[in-house]
Amino acid sequence: LIYCYRKPKTKRAKRFLEKREPKLKENTKNAMLIKGGNANLTVTEVLKDIYAVKKPFAVLYKKKNITRPFEDQTSLEFFSKKSDCSLFLFGSHNKKRPNNLIIGRMFDYHVLDMIELGVEKFVSLKDVKNSKCPEGTKPMLIFAGDMFDGNEEYRRLKSLLIDFFRGPSVPSIRLAGLEYVLHFTALDGKIYMRSYKVLLKKSGCKIPRIELEEMGPSLDLVMRRTHLASDDLYKLSLKQPKALKPKKKKNISHDVFGTTYGRIHMQKQDLSKLQTRKMKGLKKRPAEKSAEDGGVSPKKSKSG
Repeated sequence: LIYCYRKPKTKRAKRFLEKREPKLKENTKNAMLIKGGNANLTVTEVLKDIYAVKKPFAVLYKKKNITRPFEDQTSLEFFSKKSDCSLFLFGSHNKKRPNNLIIGRMFDYHVLDMIELGVEKFVSLKDVKNSKCPEGTKPMLIFAGDMFDGNEEYRRLKSLLIDFFRGPSVPSIRLAGLEYVLHFTALDGKIYMRSYKVLLKKSGCKIPRIELEEMGPSLDLVMRRTHLASDDLYKLSLKQPKALKPKKKKNISHDVFGTTYGRIHMQKQDLSKLQTRKMKGLKKRPAEKSAEDGGVSPKKSKSG
């Protein structure tokens, strides 16, 4: 097949193509939320709530799409190119797998990995009568449970959830902006997703007292099928361009908190010749000077 590249005829088309071109610093990842051909009310509500959390970096497809991602991924790849989305959440429902969610991500418009999750319990945003965070709030992500570090499938799920909910990268953080928490707990083969609003209360000092208020949605999930990328393909997807890699500087190191340490190389110093501050009390007496000179008095003897 021979593909013909046609130059854009309008400025709008040119801007559209430039937006999709590869960049050194990629745009914030967008997610597409797709409803399967036999999605029930629970799955539909879950997709709506995740869309509300993910906005404005999400696209919600309201029409039903008859597809099975674990058997045929062509439709997902088509939607990914159409909407320029590298993350997806597919919801379906059937007798064998009720209240089913498939979360995944793309690499070069092909499915990299995806994990199937079953919804056992769901509490929507509407059911929790508390104040909500404004649209586009960047969440803080907390993961609890040894499974997220010990099991390969759960480790990949943790990476996938971070990719899905992290939002835009920010250069600085202010205290008032830390108002939304997404908490994931892995316990007894289940994943519990809870979302809280951070309330800053008066504490009588500079540091405020923090309280968490549940605001929804909350999900009890169980892992079902998985489709994980091979180690080689996964490493390839993590590869960074050379221009973004930090250049090594001599004798400069950084710790995990980002503190910079510098090492200075100096010659060995003779502290006996070190010039110190002159004080009256530190002056040597004549007796001390004569003892240093070998007992000979510096004064000349008078000739008779």
